[in-house]
Amino acid sequence: MTTTTAPANPRSRVILASLVGTTIEFYDFYVYATAAVLVFPVLFFPTGNDTTSLLASFGVFGAAMIARPIGAVVFGHFGDKFGRKATLVASLLTMGIATFLIGLLPTFQQINWWAALLLLILRLAQGFALGGEWSGAALVATENAPAGKRAWYGSFPQLGAPLGFIIANGIFLGINALLPHETDAALKSEAFLSWGWRVPFLFSAVMVIIGLWVRLKLVESETFTRAADTGRIRKLPLATVFRHHWKQLILGTFIMLATYVLFYLMTNFTLAYGTKAGSLEVASAAAQQAADAAGKPFDASAFAAQFYPGLGFGYTQFVIMQIVGVVFFGIFTLLSGPWADRFGRRRLLLWVTGAIIVFGLTFNLFLMPQDDPALTTAVVQGFLILGFLLMGATFGPMGALLPELFPTNVRYSGSAIAYNVSSILGAAVAPLIAVELWRLGDGSPWLVGIYLSAMAVLTFIALWLSPETKDHDYEADLGVAAQV
Repeated sequence: MTTTTAPANPRSRVILASLVGTTIEFYDFYVYATAAVLVFPVLFFPTGNDTTSLLASFGVFGAAMIARPIGAVVFGHFGDKFGRKATLVASLLTMGIATFLIGLLPTFQQINWWAALLLLILRLAQGFALGGEWSGAALVATENAPAGKRAWYGSFPQLGAPLGFIIANGIFLGINALLPHETDAALKSEAFLSWGWRVPFLFSAVMVIIGLWVRLKLVESETFTRAADTGRIRKLPLATVFRHHWKQLILGTFIMLATYVLFYLMTNFTLAYGTKAGSLEVASAAAQQAADAAGKPFDASAFAAQFYPGLGFGYTQFVIMQIVGVVFFGIFTLLSGPWADRFGRRRLLLWVTGAIIVFGLTFNLFLMPQDDPALTTAVVQGFLILGFLLMGATFGPMGALLPELFPTNVRYSGSAIAYNVSSILGAAVAPLIAVELWRLGDGSPWLVGIYLSAMAVLTFIALWLSPETKDHDYEADLGVAAQV
């Protein structure tokens, strides 16, 4: 009697499918994140106060994080019951359609606050999709990885984050360069505010088609097929996770916490802080433009009373500086995979998390303006490189570590829930907390750095309490068999 196994996915297809999909998903997410700073406060939340508008825009950004655990539960359920392939296709389609529709939305001027409501709905759809995307991509990579190379393969879906950032912001930079403001490069042109910002959202349709073509060629991993053939598939994977693996859920959630906080501070907060005017005069001009675009009166004295400064970089210059930092994000994401395979996930991440704690205490050293503008630029660039370097070193091993905490029959649900619940505790509130701490510091970011260090301490404790998963046997740990 011969036994049949699922046909193997070629290694190149595994790497490409996990990388392309997460690149597209993170591209869509970053397109929104960039627009949340650049245009949405003006076009969808024109409150007359730039800080309030920015907080409202970040609030909708954070709302997607609330939807992510829901997506994790739904996609995790189907991924653990019916396989990884179909859920990966569904998550990619959901994200792509939502992002494309954001590019077609009317603004506040056209339909009043209905515009913000529609934006919120589509943003929730984005979060719902991303809630199922990451774990599926990580499982495709790690369940098809050769022996001893699971963290290396697991770093490829993680590489989608820096690649998505570079593509999204590169497109925004190109559009901003083609549609410059007539008199002030620090301001947005009427063409950019009218239609230019929509192009990156609409372009996502092209990327989704490519991603679908790659993913439809996948077959299920032998690990999942073996679990199905031996009766290990659970009727309610979510219930099994909470009943038998709740400790892993808690540890996984807090292991991801510092990564999320660092991630969104380095992208969202630094963009807002770096490009906010360093002087009241420049800030007033930008606020006046926003009020004019929204058809609202502008109260200069009220604005001055609530103003606190940023670094005053132009948008183009600062995003280029971020992209330089993100290159190091990508490099160290890839390097961290082999390191985690050699030294262990826990050991590597304990060292990296300790470095993040120290990094958070240095915010005022790096992010306060210097007397020499060139020195300010150099120091801030160093800050971005160091922060994104640490981001890659902590993010890369997560593609292997979180799935390794759970057996095959609940691996999708368990890793997805841990990853995405952490997004609420970290990413959903990080931009909001950072802006408020920035305000409380009267323009100084030192409290923001303390916040990062505090979250990293929680991650350090979770890692200390966690087992090493480097030698976790995927083939043997298929999970508890379903009851007949």
